[in-house]
Amino acid sequence: MKKLLIALLSLGAATASAQMVTQVTDPVEWINPLMGSASKPSLSNGNTYPAIALPWGMNTWTPQTGRMGDGWAYTYDADKIRGFKQTHQPSPWMNDYGAFAIMPGNGKLKFTDDDRASWFSHKAEVSKPYYYSVFLADPDVTTEITPTERAAQFRFTFPKSDSSFVVIDALDKGSYIKIMPKERKVIGYTTKYARGPIPKNFKNYFVIYFDKDFSLAKIWSGNQLNNQDLELQSDRTGAVIGFKTTKGEKVGLKTASSFISFEQADLNLKRELGNDSFDATKAKAKAVWNKTLSRISVEGGTVDQVHTFYSCVYRTLFFPNKMYEVNASNKIVHWSPYNGEILPGYMFAGTGFWDTFRALYPFLNLVYPSINKEMQQGLINDYKEGGWLPEWSSPGYANIMVGNNSASVVSDAYIKGGRGYDINILWEALKHDADNQGPIDAVGRNGVKYYNELGYVPYDVKISENAAKTLEYAYDDFTIYQLGRALGKPTSEIAIYKKRAMNYKNLFDPSSGLMRGKNADGTFQSPFNPFRWGGAFTEGNSWHYTWSVFQDVDGLAKLMGGHEKFVTKLDSVFSMPPVFDDSAYGGVIHEIREMQIADMGQYAHGNQPIQHMIYLYNFGGAPYKTQYWARETMNRMYRATPDGYCGDEDNGQTSAWYVFSAMGFYPVTPATDQYVLGAPLFKKITLNLESGKTVVINAPANSAENRYVQSLQMDGKPYSKNWISHSSLQKGAVLNFSMSSVPNKQRGSNPADFPYSLSTEK
Repeated sequence: MKKLLIALLSLGAATASAQMVTQVTDPVEWINPLMGSASKPSLSNGNTYPAIALPWGMNTWTPQTGRMGDGWAYTYDADKIRGFKQTHQPSPWMNDYGAFAIMPGNGKLKFTDDDRASWFSHKAEVSKPYYYSVFLADPDVTTEITPTERAAQFRFTFPKSDSSFVVIDALDKGSYIKIMPKERKVIGYTTKYARGPIPKNFKNYFVIYFDKDFSLAKIWSGNQLNNQDLELQSDRTGAVIGFKTTKGEKVGLKTASSFISFEQADLNLKRELGNDSFDATKAKAKAVWNKTLSRISVEGGTVDQVHTFYSCVYRTLFFPNKMYEVNASNKIVHWSPYNGEILPGYMFAGTGFWDTFRALYPFLNLVYPSINKEMQQGLINDYKEGGWLPEWSSPGYANIMVGNNSASVVSDAYIKGGRGYDINILWEALKHDADNQGPIDAVGRNGVKYYNELGYVPYDVKISENAAKTLEYAYDDFTIYQLGRALGKPTSEIAIYKKRAMNYKNLFDPSSGLMRGKNADGTFQSPFNPFRWGGAFTEGNSWHYTWSVFQDVDGLAKLMGGHEKFVTKLDSVFSMPPVFDDSAYGGVIHEIREMQIADMGQYAHGNQPIQHMIYLYNFGGAPYKTQYWARETMNRMYRATPDGYCGDEDNGQTSAWYVFSAMGFYPVTPATDQYVLGAPLFKKITLNLESGKTVVINAPANSAENRYVQSLQMDGKPYSKNWISHSSLQKGAVLNFSMSSVPNKQRGSNPADFPYSLSTEK
């Protein structure tokens, strides 16, 4: 009987998850912000935290389970919360800046990290993008949070007590607090900054207002309570504000911050919160999320698929985040991380282009182009104020990752229709950064002299990750060439970038059919182990980086012996065992482990270099294999659960891969007009473009078994290409996919239907 009951329960669970969703009317309620939060340094299932924020908001809030200063802010397996932190953190590896925390308590005064920490349970936790609530067991207090772009409201439900209190923690590295009891007000600033030296004039100013008179007001510093002062600057400064409360009494707190001044923080609070109640702010935040998410609607997927889809869309809408503010004259202004001045115009921070050029920025260009217009204006200010475009902004210039991929971000935006900003300044910026070594390795081009003279960055000249840099610079040169063409620049100015776009050929090793580091004298690096991570490559091995020829896949296929051998080479990625050589790192990094345990051979979806590779079958005449592996990856690697990613989520990039793939196409080559086809995940997807046009993607026979495209019609006409154009989608389009459980091996096999490659362009 027990076995029968288990079987029936299992059947019921399977039926529930397989139940088809016919309409989504409240998309924000399908999001699980805890997706990806069951992570740790040795194994990432996303490395995310539950972000309580508005899309691209300047500030995000999160419960902090780790110690303040720990990049792993919230981990699902933790059982204590140490505070609720205003964060700007794009990833745990980059850690945070401008952070401060708020934590309620009751009884004995406890204000340090460990002392104030409280047990909690996910059973008494509600996590939504626009609202968070949790019961803190030790003080017997429920905390609720709801956000705006630069402000937030808290609501604490206290027990009956003469000693209820709220701790404010401005963290270490230099902070300041002032308590103003008559105004029920606390102001302060934090200079907490994780990446390198603190920039000039860096402060995150905050203001906090309570809706209840104070019965206690004390400053603390380090682990000592200060009984004399209501104002203090120290390495780590905080405050404790106390109240007498009745059972179930709700105490409200409003807070806002600014990188400019206390006055601007007050202005941000008044502008965004005004006299709104907690519930009014919550309703407005929910409405913003639903309006933003309504650009994409899905029908005819399982409950799990809809949860996963909107949870991934959610992650694409945070970074880069706004660093600009609106002053008293209603002018857009920002604090500059480059010179410390308050200047006019837009500024964004919190993204690494090595990750996000691939799919996140193309996603914005398709679905949310107006925010990317602001981001492009922000890049202009980055260049004008700092002299270079950032490659990792956190904020300002962070010395991490490789490539010169700002070129792709700029070029793709303009080629996809971005206008209304000074593209000529960005054109000059791209040329400047492509031809110069930056003040740090991750700005401009590290090894540019070798690259320009030899056509590659050599292995034996003490420049790390040289093969990865070569391959990415070649693609980046292609994007500069593409932008130059779009701007009508003369051949004399842009021909060099087209020539350099072919530099990938300099690293192709015919003996292995793979990319390989090359010495300055023209000999290949030896001994060569294609399974060796690091060394010549970045967070991957030769099997991963060999496919980083976004601009000329057909040329790569020819180097491998033609389309048939190219497809065989792609197949081998999945059929090989997940072996690895970690000697360059001296140990197993988490990206290696994530590949090893995924049971997909050498395919390492948890990291960016190989994520586009599944779509390359379209360039070899076997698009049905793209259809198989794209669905397989969506099914295996993504789920709206705490362990729902297969590596670092990385500022929306890994989520954007899923969202594009679920729509049935992917931007293999940003800075072209093409998306390479896969197969849609849902029976119907509707894109509501900013222009008012719609793109409808129909696949009525779609199912778990029917993952293959038998035929495709576009606007009622048969369509044989392995790609669709951005420009055709912008006009509004209807794509009708006929799906089947059996692959159509003829469709897309004609080279005339292959996607764009530089060497075959007409």
